[in-house]
Amino acid sequence: MCGIVGYIGSRDSQPILLEGLKKLEYRGYDSAGVAVHTTQGLHIRKTKGRIRELEARLEHQPLQGFAGIGHTRWATHGKPSDENSHPHADTTMKISVVHNGIIENHQQLKEELEQLGHRFLSETDTEVISHLIAQYYENDLVKAVQQAVGRIRGAYAIVVLSEHEPDKLIAVRWASPLIIGVGEGENFIGSDIPAILEYTRDVYILSDGEMAVISRDSVELMTLEGNFIAKQLLHIDWDIIMAEKGGYEHFMLKEIHEQPRAYRDTMLSRIGEGSETTLSEIQLTPEQIKSIGSIHMVACGTAYHAALVGKAVIERLTRIPVEVDVASEYRYRQPVIKENTLVIAVSQSGETADTLAAMREAKLNGAQVLAITNVVGSSVAREADHVLFTWAGPEIAVASTKAYTSQLIAIYLLALHLSQTLNTTDALARAELIQGLKKLPEQVESMLEDTRQVQRIAQELSGVSDLFFIGRGLDQMVALEASLKLKEISYIHSEAYAAGELKHGSLALIEDGTPVIALATQEHLLEKTISNVKEVKARGGHVIAVALSGNMPIAGTADDVLYVPRTPALLTPALSVVPLQLLAYYTALAKGNDVDKPRNLAKSVTVE
Repeated sequence: MCGIVGYIGSRDSQPILLEGLKKLEYRGYDSAGVAVHTTQGLHIRKTKGRIRELEARLEHQPLQGFAGIGHTRWATHGKPSDENSHPHADTTMKISVVHNGIIENHQQLKEELEQLGHRFLSETDTEVISHLIAQYYENDLVKAVQQAVGRIRGAYAIVVLSEHEPDKLIAVRWASPLIIGVGEGENFIGSDIPAILEYTRDVYILSDGEMAVISRDSVELMTLEGNFIAKQLLHIDWDIIMAEKGGYEHFMLKEIHEQPRAYRDTMLSRIGEGSETTLSEIQLTPEQIKSIGSIHMVACGTAYHAALVGKAVIERLTRIPVEVDVASEYRYRQPVIKENTLVIAVSQSGETADTLAAMREAKLNGAQVLAITNVVGSSVAREADHVLFTWAGPEIAVASTKAYTSQLIAIYLLALHLSQTLNTTDALARAELIQGLKKLPEQVESMLEDTRQVQRIAQELSGVSDLFFIGRGLDQMVALEASLKLKEISYIHSEAYAAGELKHGSLALIEDGTPVIALATQEHLLEKTISNVKEVKARGGHVIAVALSGNMPIAGTADDVLYVPRTPALLTPALSVVPLQLLAYYTALAKGNDVDKPRNLAKSVTVE
């Protein structure tokens, strides 16, 4: 998730911009840059890599001036490179822009601007913004920005610095965070509070559809239409560590709460107005899709659990047989790979050694490889034939949350895209799923509003030594992920079983007081799941159920029920996992564990 800083005042801007960018390093990035208005005009310094590399460049070529903008980039459009780094400028180098988010219609705008004589230097969607502002500029920067923003679609936080009007910065927000810090004779801009906390604790938080015109002595707030507005000036009393976490106690909790945004960003530009999906980044032709005979999915850990959900979803919608392998085992079982086999590799980091090895094995045997990953420019992304990026932003906590659910969203979109081409699912069914996908962010937000029940249950579970999850169908796949989350941060021994397998051995583990979490969101299997719950209860188990809202039969059987909003059956994993992520978090918290850095574990496994 990219970082933005801006400064205008009476001090030299370069050190302030660099310090602000350093405060945003925790967000993750692959390049950095600054633009400063100097006595010789507007100048930009930017580089692929870490902020220290930008600092080294600025030591040799310093920029002195009282107004500037800076950016750390997490690549989405275009690989990490000097050219793709921000800030971007127009052809005349008079207008510079930094931007967080995604511009959906950038290609259309780029083609239009090229016909008007604009020359582009990068692969990014952001560069379109600077050229568009330049195209509209007629001695009024505010008006030009408003006209440019009126043309773009997507999510964005934008800050503009221009040689034409160097006495102001312009900031615009739509679906991407942006704050204005207010000082004395100086003002600041940041995508997050840590960027400015060293200099001021008084901030305006922009809402969607709002913009700010900032000079050294004033901050004017208005709508995108130019209507002036008044907002409350907030005083921040967090320390810098809490500010990096957005006020949350841990990165894991912050990332759980970022899931609605991650859902929206991953869906952005990939869902049309009707029942169509558009995955333009996947260059599989209709003929190639129709020729797919089988699909192999390879992944590790949490990504493996997402792939298990993917198997059920893809088979249901496309009728193509799908196999799922733990990536570390794939090469060694000599899988049957044919010319018409599509291999889907799922990896958050894109650097997982076992997943890379499995991909290479597949390619050696003639398979097409499609990667689902969160990191542009990663090894998995570079080596795959096709890439579907999850736009979850950096994930800091070792226990994956938003990366897992973003992978689910990407898999749903892929399955819909394939079924659309194959015509294996009727348009009405696809439309229902797409409408369900669009509702997911708001539904997750509603679940995160009140977590008191989850916290109470977590406190009760913090003293147990063993815990079991059961479920049928898709619920069993989610049970596996929920069990992993609990064990990796709470250190409680946890196992997940197919509920129908209880009589085949695992029921022997149930005794008085044994906690069992029963997922019961698959209503076509509800009667059977309730029967399994009763078997557990009959042997003294304490049952906590996860069910769709309005499910009264389970309430009469379980000891506790965590309800999730109603959604089509195939989409329930994207909702049912959320309270179970919270349950793992609060259980670990109650035990006093280091939630973000559990013992013996690393964020990315880059060796076999």
